[in-house]
Amino acid sequence: MSIERPWLSSYPQGVPAEIDVDEFPSIVSVLDNAIAKYRDRPAFSNMGKVLTYGDIDRLSQQFASYLLNVLKLKKGDRVALMMPNVLQYPIAIFGTLRAGLTVVNTNPLYTPRELKHQLDDSGASVLVVLENVAHTAAEVVAGTQVKQVIVTSVGEMLGFPKGKVVDFVIKYVKKLVPDYDIPGAVNFRHTLTEGAKHTLPSVTLRNTDIAFLQYTGGTTGVAKGAMLTHRNLVANMQQASAWIGTNAKPGQEIIITALPLYHIFALTANGLVFMKFGGLNHLITNPRDMAGFVKELKSVRFTAITGVNTLFNGLLNTPGFDTIDFSSLHLTLGGGMAVQRAVAERWKKATGCTLIEAYGLTETSPAACMNPLGLKDFNGAIGLPISSTDACVKDDEGRTLAHGEVGELCIKGPQVMQGYWQRPEETAKVIDAEGWLHTGDMAKMDPAGFFYIVDRKKDMILVSGFNVYPNEIEDVIATMPGVLEVAAVGVPDDKSGEAVKVVVVRKDPNLTAEQVKAFCKDNLTGYKLPKIVEFRTELPKTNVGKILRRELRDSAAKSPG
Repeated sequence: MSIERPWLSSYPQGVPAEIDVDEFPSIVSVLDNAIAKYRDRPAFSNMGKVLTYGDIDRLSQQFASYLLNVLKLKKGDRVALMMPNVLQYPIAIFGTLRAGLTVVNTNPLYTPRELKHQLDDSGASVLVVLENVAHTAAEVVAGTQVKQVIVTSVGEMLGFPKGKVVDFVIKYVKKLVPDYDIPGAVNFRHTLTEGAKHTLPSVTLRNTDIAFLQYTGGTTGVAKGAMLTHRNLVANMQQASAWIGTNAKPGQEIIITALPLYHIFALTANGLVFMKFGGLNHLITNPRDMAGFVKELKSVRFTAITGVNTLFNGLLNTPGFDTIDFSSLHLTLGGGMAVQRAVAERWKKATGCTLIEAYGLTETSPAACMNPLGLKDFNGAIGLPISSTDACVKDDEGRTLAHGEVGELCIKGPQVMQGYWQRPEETAKVIDAEGWLHTGDMAKMDPAGFFYIVDRKKDMILVSGFNVYPNEIEDVIATMPGVLEVAAVGVPDDKSGEAVKVVVVRKDPNLTAEQVKAFCKDNLTGYKLPKIVEFRTELPKTNVGKILRRELRDSAAKSPG
């Protein structure tokens, strides 16, 4: 079914309606092209250490060689990466892809329960983990299919003596490395040394090969792996490049990569798009240290930065931010959660650069809509469907609605995932027979083709750009002996956009909110933890016993405490 595309008339000059999806047969082909053009240019930097495109070429080949020659992995095997933004990350990503394997990005903040689920579900053969969180892996890895654990440290690729100093401070001064015991584990440098002893075999990559299993809750329930092929990621890189390329200067861009590379936004928008332009990704390992982050920004003449609303807001409220040199900054891209107008206006005033909002999902690799880069002011829209992308708003019966009407935002394009890993029933719930991905977001389109998010159809909670799913929170709390029933909802929060609130019916009358929070802390990542715990004698339900979360949200909005 064809649809009207009013957004094309609103496209910025020079941005094509369609992109060449098949210009590059794989992500590795994009990398090889960048290496050929920019071999001596800086590609990634972190804590003062710089790796050129030539360095990435050599090191990623060594890592790929280790995976294939030493570990004897076979094409399509999965490699889980559990690290923050350190130089090992791009080496491991591109090495894994060069070997014809699939990257499973893994949040280093996961609890043992969450990590075990992802390792079991993906069937990962290898886990690369930062030593700071290796104790988490140590608890569960023996019961999974992982046959080799590779442990690394923040300073391992920083060179001597800096790397040794950094690791000493982290381990012995700040005591940020809990004890762990993983029999047979090797360090990251060992993999490079061993890999260099062998010749990397030729690997044929098809654009239909799965490049990433990117885990997300989708629209409901337990985390699922979105199957993102080389073609999906290359398409999204091409689409975003078509928009950003009107401003970008090949070989001269420096982008601040503060969002973690395990998040699909930074992975594509920073890691892939700016690689195509021969840009430098300046990796921020701990963006939560806002004072340190601002200090770092003062040392870099950066041209671009991506982030979520909470990150921009945090920077604006950190002393010294207003003294940074923003004269080279031409692109600020916000996504992952709604950008607040007040934050966007303050950002423009402080930096002189308009905060451009984009919209995407893990399932769309991620970009689906983006505002024109030439916007003078924040407009509150998520933008226009990007090149080679269709979007529409549908009602519950699947009928396409006219502009101005509110319905579910649906996306179609080459960046849409192949489905959820080994979950065909879940895939069928979100991708219909015509190929439309149903996002679960309620939206409307104006006559010019700009889309606006109105509300969310599903019960997902968005905390600082991360998806939190009520079912998971409820499943954890329901295992507490003192809990009879529980429901989780999102409530507005000035810092994180939304926060998790749980409403509990007690079995044990002595159960306290502090006990509930402590139990959650042992079983859930930080951003999933309930900020508010309320006790009630009963939960509102439908006549068939389904909990009415919307009623709880509405009452929370009236009385958030």
